[in-house]
Amino acid sequence: MAQRYRGMVRILLALDDELAQARAQTNAIADIVAVTDTAEVHVLHVFGDNPEGASVHQIEAVREASDRLTELGVEVNLLEGSGNPGDGILRYAEEYDVDQICVGGRKRSPTGKALFGSVTQDVILGTHRPVLVCGSAADGG
Repeated sequence: MAQRYRGMVRILLALDDELAQARAQTNAIADIVAVTDTAEVHVLHVFGDNPEGASVHQIEAVREASDRLTELGVEVNLLEGSGNPGDGILRYAEEYDVDQICVGGRKRSPTGKALFGSVTQDVILGTHRPVLVCGSAADGG
């Protein structure tokens, strides 16, 4: 049995609009919160371009992740930003003083596996906080 973490864990869950990716990330977060006393998850979607003024509440991946985490008893806070996703993720991680950042990863060619996607790489290199990178089931990992 896994050791239980005593205290509050704060996680920034950065989601795009890929549902399979969001499910993989939410599963990983569910595993973490299962061994904590209390957890607070800030679910973030950064709109790169949003001329219609869409809301984070309109993103299916965000709604599904939020619903699942709420069912698990997690305190969920929905956040949205616009502009460069990497910058937004780092800004919110700092603002909410999270313990960990969770981002999605993509399947890459053998050569491409040496490098993460640009947003993931920006986040990893731009913070001192632990970064959990999750592949989706559709990616095979």
